Amino acid sequence: MSGQTPEEDLRRRFVRSAAGEVYDVFAKIKPDDPLHHVGNVVAPDARLAQVYAFTLYQEWAWSEMIIAPRRDIITLIEAP
Repeated sequence: MSGQTPEEDLRRRFVRSAAGEVYDVFAKIKPDDPLHHVGNVVAPDARLAQVYAFTLYQEWAWSEMIIAPRRDIITLIEAP
């Protein structure tokens, strides 16, 4: 755990900008592969984040791709 309040943690992490909210993008090539973090997009809403992620990261034939608002990701162990 980070030892910070959730509000402090959100302020410390880059979760929002003037262009919108940060969404992390995860994908896998084979159905049995684990999901991997492939990048992020900034969008004003989840629907546009889906479009941006698909457009930016379509260079591979993904079997699955998901997005998650960075504000909803919970850090368990953090690098110093």
